[in-house]
Amino acid sequence: MPHVPAAPPAAPPAASRAEERTAPGPLPVPPAEQDGTGEELAGLDALQTERTRRTSAGEVFRTKVAPPLVALVAGLLLWQLLVALLGPRPDVMPGPLDVGRQFIALLTDGTVLGALGTSLWRGISGFLVAAAVATPLGLLIAQRRALRDAVGPIISGLQVLPSIAWVPAAIIWFGLSDATVYFVVLMGAIPSIVNGMLAGVDQIPPQLRRAGHVLGARGWTMASKVVLPAALPGYVAGLKQGWAFSWRSLMGAELIAIGGSIGFGLGSLLEQGRTVSNMAVVMVAVLSILAVGILVELLFFNPVERRLLRGRGLLGHRS
Repeated sequence: MPHVPAAPPAAPPAASRAEERTAPGPLPVPPAEQDGTGEELAGLDALQTERTRRTSAGEVFRTKVAPPLVALVAGLLLWQLLVALLGPRPDVMPGPLDVGRQFIALLTDGTVLGALGTSLWRGISGFLVAAAVATPLGLLIAQRRALRDAVGPIISGLQVLPSIAWVPAAIIWFGLSDATVYFVVLMGAIPSIVNGMLAGVDQIPPQLRRAGHVLGARGWTMASKVVLPAALPGYVAGLKQGWAFSWRSLMGAELIAIGGSIGFGLGSLLEQGRTVSNMAVVMVAVLSILAVGILVELLFFNPVERRLLRGRGLLGHRS
């Protein structure tokens, strides 16, 4: 049987050949786009590195400690210069050197340390009691709309009311005792902390509450596990303001309520300097009160606020 050669394969239709010519193949990535992607990834890595970077002690001193120290030294120099130029009577306006000598004398005989210890103990313990009372009270008011409408304006009014106005009533109720001082401190701090809690709760996104409800959080669980953590920025601001009000209230109470079984604090030292017309003693008391306020702010509240905001991505590592 003769061999029949195989037929050549059929040529594809013209349309198919055209599709093959025009079919898109793998497109090369332009170098510019490759470089852009690398830059974006590098930027993300830099962001992650920035979040974990710790501020060195030298940077903290340069950015946080040195500026207040420079301002303090400049203020003291200006004070001494004005005293040297104007030449006022030392009992009316002493210079920094006169105040420094008076401070050393009061420090040597233990007056300043005793007054400082008494006031610090009263201020810190009274503030802690105020926070323990105001925190659950603020959460309760924030969770009950009707209760907030009823007592919210009263709390705001108590915050505006000067706490020193409570001193005469406290003396009548408790006499010249430490209870008078603590009552004034509580009345100064509690409204501020409660209002700080309410302000923090008002800033909570509604989605968080709905998520808490979906997960079964109710009542105290909702308040402590969802509301309080979400309201921490406003709550910490309320604590900070509550400390300021409690410290001011304490100084006012110690300044007015003197004698009896009330201990000798910085406010009492201030009044003693006024009584004997010794302006150097008055300035020692004033500067001691100011120093406590600044140190509490720098050593406690500022680090707490920075750590809280940094943990929420609201603050850079240089802040």
